[in-house]
Amino acid sequence: MAKKTLKKKVMKKKAQAKPAAPVVESAREIWLAGLGAFSFAQNESVKIIDQGNKLFEKLVSEGVKLEKKTRNVAESAVGGIKGEVESTVGAVRKQAVDNWDKLETIFENRVARVLGQLGVPTAEDVNKLSARVQTLASKVTAMSQAEKPAKPAAKKPAAKKAVAKKATAKKPAAKKAATKKKVAKKPATK
Repeated sequence: MAKKTLKKKVMKKKAQAKPAAPVVESAREIWLAGLGAFSFAQNESVKIIDQGNKLFEKLVSEGVKLEKKTRNVAESAVGGIKGEVESTVGAVRKQAVDNWDKLETIFENRVARVLGQLGVPTAEDVNKLSARVQTLASKVTAMSQAEKPAKPAAKKPAAKKAVAKKATAKKPAAKKAATKKKVAKKPATK
């Protein structure tokens, strides 16, 4: 009996060895197929990478073309809108300037009217008065030069100076008295 069981065990091992050979062979073929695929992929990857690079470059060039077209369309659209906006802004600006000028004129007229009611002289009144003062000043200067007698060559200048001082001292007193009389007459005539 021991021989029979031993024989059965050996046969089982031989039987098991036979089916294992196809599995090992199959695994070896799978391994070789993987190595072949890896080798093929290596060889083909160079071609695929080159094709990928060419495709990428082609896509970039197409993108550049599309960007130019889009930019041109956008610039023309923006140019049209910009022209419309500028014309509208110009019209609004002109209207605002016109309205501001009208408001300024109204304000100036009202201020001038109020100042006139208060008795404040206008710039025109001050200019007329200034011109009148200049005219009077030139007349006074001309009259004062006409009143001075021509100086003859004198031997004693000290004596003439004393006489001139007395004469000039009397003239302002006469002028003051004349202006007082005029001032006194004005209130009486009113």
